Amino acid sequence: MFKFYIYKLGQFLVKRLSLKNAYRLAMFISDLHYMMSFRDRRAVKNNLKVIFNSDADMSLRAREVFRNFGKYLVEFFRFANELDDQFVRENVKVINRHYLDEAIAKEKGVVLVTAHLGNWELGGLVLGMMGYPVLAITLSHKERPVNELFNKQRESRGVVAVPIKQAVHKCLNALKNNKMVALLADRDFTSSGEVVKFLGRDVLIPKGAALFAYKTGATILPTFFLREDDNTFSMQFEAPIYPSVLNSGQIEHAEMMVLIQQYANVIEKKIRQYPTQWLMFREFWDAKANMIADIDERIV
Repeated sequence: MFKFYIYKLGQFLVKRLSLKNAYRLAMFISDLHYMMSFRDRRAVKNNLKVIFNSDADMSLRAREVFRNFGKYLVEFFRFANELDDQFVRENVKVINRHYLDEAIAKEKGVVLVTAHLGNWELGGLVLGMMGYPVLAITLSHKERPVNELFNKQRESRGVVAVPIKQAVHKCLNALKNNKMVALLADRDFTSSGEVVKFLGRDVLIPKGAALFAYKTGATILPTFFLREDDNTFSMQFEAPIYPSVLNSGQIEHAEMMVLIQQYANVIEKKIRQYPTQWLMFREFWDAKANMIADIDERIV
């Protein structure tokens, strides 16, 4: 329950401070986190070294990752209740919206694949504000009150949170009704993913998006909600990815691997463009570390 009260305190504060001061508080706490957590600091630095393919000192960039995570929490707790059409008009630039329209027009459902990049939670809320309600696959927190707190925030703007253990049936039904399903495709929490090349190394990547697409014919649409230098945002849709249609109805492993590698490549490209917005606090290519589902700090 301790972490629940910490989150409630944070929620209380960010709603009563101006946004500017809430950001300042978040960056101060993030700097403390950076200094005090050797494990997280080391993990972020090592991840950045892989992204940049360099052994250079990553201290400044790593600190920026921590600060971006602090801002992410401020926005998640603040904007779930304050988000309105005016905010979206003034603070969100939508890029390549025609890709979204194209995917919806197929009438096979849309699988939105994203990553722990930018502010994916706020992106889901904004999509709801734009008239595109989303069913989002989430990893349940081990503490029920914390889980309920975050799901309440998500659902305040039409995002339906579905625990990963209940996701298959609900997501398939949603897609068959031409609805949108969102999932994070940059970290495998189940050990059931597939090994593909990602940022130059082999790693397990979730295969859920590929499976959903093959089972329903849904379009995979890489989608990212990214922070700009002035703390406004850009919602970026990338080119749709279409599954092969198999007359037998069976899923060919080789075909699925091609599909997974396609969306992994798009995610990789975005991480390279926005490296300090990749909020990954475990050593990504360390298999043992990736088995630790420490969702207390990394919200899915």
